[in-house]
Amino acid sequence: MTEQSSREAELVSAHEQERPARRLGGVLRLGVLVAGGALSAYSLVVVFQPVEALQHRMTFLAVALPLVFLCYRSGLSSLTRRLLRRGERGAAAEPGAAEATDAVRPAEEPVGAAGEARKERPSVADWLLAAASLAVLLYPLTDIDAFRDRGSGAALTQLDIVAGLALTVLLLEAVRRTVGWSLTIICAIFLIYAYYGAYLPINWPIGHRGFDLSQIVSQLYTGTEGFFGVPMQVAASYIILFTIYGAVLDFSGASRFFIDLSFAAFRRSRAAPGRTVTMAGFLLGTVSGSGVATTVSLGSVAWPVLRRAGYPREPAGGILAAGGIGAILSPPTLGAAAFIIAEYLRVSYLEVLLYATIPTLLYYLGIFLAIEIDSRRFGTHAVPVDAPKAGRLLLRFGYHFSSLILIVVLMALDRSAFQAVAIATAVAFLLSFLDPAHRMGPKRVGQALAKGTLEVLPVTAVCAAAGIIVGVITQTGLGLNLADIIVSMAAGNLLLTTVLAAVAVLLLGLAVPVTASFIIAAVIIGPALFQLGVSQAEAYMFVFYYAVLSEVSPPTALSAVAAAAITGGNTYRTMMMTWRYTLPAFLVPFAFVLTPNGQALLFQGPIGTVLLMTAVSAVAVAALAMATGGLSGVPERLLAAVAAVLLLFLEPVPIVAGLAVLAVAAAVHLVRRRRTA
Repeated sequence: MTEQSSREAELVSAHEQERPARRLGGVLRLGVLVAGGALSAYSLVVVFQPVEALQHRMTFLAVALPLVFLCYRSGLSSLTRRLLRRGERGAAAEPGAAEATDAVRPAEEPVGAAGEARKERPSVADWLLAAASLAVLLYPLTDIDAFRDRGSGAALTQLDIVAGLALTVLLLEAVRRTVGWSLTIICAIFLIYAYYGAYLPINWPIGHRGFDLSQIVSQLYTGTEGFFGVPMQVAASYIILFTIYGAVLDFSGASRFFIDLSFAAFRRSRAAPGRTVTMAGFLLGTVSGSGVATTVSLGSVAWPVLRRAGYPREPAGGILAAGGIGAILSPPTLGAAAFIIAEYLRVSYLEVLLYATIPTLLYYLGIFLAIEIDSRRFGTHAVPVDAPKAGRLLLRFGYHFSSLILIVVLMALDRSAFQAVAIATAVAFLLSFLDPAHRMGPKRVGQALAKGTLEVLPVTAVCAAAGIIVGVITQTGLGLNLADIIVSMAAGNLLLTTVLAAVAVLLLGLAVPVTASFIIAAVIIGPALFQLGVSQAEAYMFVFYYAVLSEVSPPTALSAVAAAAITGGNTYRTMMMTWRYTLPAFLVPFAFVLTPNGQALLFQGPIGTVLLMTAVSAVAVAALAMATGGLSGVPERLLAAVAAVLLLFLEPVPIVAGLAVLAVAAAVHLVRRRRTA
């Protein structure tokens, strides 16, 4: 066995030991597949035959939550061993949604270099938790109207209160199993705050009158303000439909086509390997919808190519992680938080896609410029790849793009996002018959439907538990109180408030997944920005970008940790390289919050202004690339950084000043080069 294959075997083995999802077998595996497939089928039917909101969300969770306890380990017995192992590696990475489908793999999917994994069975406790989940969620459904009336009238029965408290505990345990302790602890703190808030000092701005168990349960359990609020609506409607669609694309061969096309598309040059990997990450992300999942899926194919091209381990890991995380920032799928933005703003998902279009172009422009600079710095070279020509691939398999395009077209024709993705899923299924190797017969259809559900399980647990936070904030008025505190700390200064908001979202993202950090920040930090005149669209998009970028921010940076594990590079240096590649995405959101012309970057305003501000922002991104590696001397790098910041103010005077400073930086660079020569 070669050194590389040995290392891959070790990585797979470690993954099998640490992943939270079980590998089920036998009758239980079949039962989970059937339940998952049934939930996906139900979600597709509801698109065309709507069900009342509370009933739909309860029904969805009644199937999803028991599956979490059957598919995910408790992990308590191995917690100490995992923490010690992570400490030795020098990085902490909580298992997340990217590993959801490890619980049940298709029969023909290979396990990996480590060999066939041992099948696992849920314990008695797991079965009891699954049964309890089913009971407390079916109980209200037996008479949903009477249950809702008791909640609105604050006349809950003892059984209502017991069931509500039981569901709270079950959700906390489900979140702990799927995404770790951080969000579990945060939710518990909010519950304690709701109950004991009246005991806080009277002069504290976050104090409140306090609520008893009946009031808390009524808020969280009996309506659409808590467990079954907007986050749960997004999981049970948008996200499940897109995971089903992604699974169908995957089973129809689209993932392989996207990777092959990326490797065939770019001409052979020293920068081609890096650009190819970035484009493959973007295309593959439309299927996976997860930064970490895209990084891991692409890494096994892309790292050998980058290594042969001459990339060191850390820059190669940075390219992998930056390309992977870009999938969550990019149309046409974006991440789960984007669906929540559409719900909060009460706009179509197509409008959110428009908001994200220009920032996405600027993000990838920054990566491509950095790759071009690094290809010269590291002396990389072209790598011949055994792939068909791009034209031939497009002629033979280009139909895989049609369903993606169809989603946008249908939404432009005023179809709802639900109907658009459901129709696109059906089209992707029909198109699979054009490829004999990926025709989706009954077995593959069932596996795709099951995979759609299994991938959404961690997100469902997170969204339902996030309802605890949203419900408590709404009930206690905490959101407005914290917004006042943030504005007071910044003395009413928009720039300082925005900086504090960015830091807060990044710190929050270190502890909880992207979706949860967005929800929490949206209800706490959003009002602080609203008070200072920032529109809802600008504020929510700002929070969205920083919630996503927490996945590439030190000291955790899950995508960078995954990339470092694949390349064998130093974890911290890989994080810093990833941060460098993604730097434009950290600065561009400030532009559409701080300046009136910034809304043009969200495709709002006259088309002339949109084009002009996009061009100026592109120059700013180029200046950032020069500041972080394109210029050799410290003085010109500092000048280029100042120019980038000035340009991103997007106002006439700063733009002129920024262009002047950038010209000075270029002149200093040319003079230094001549003297060196």
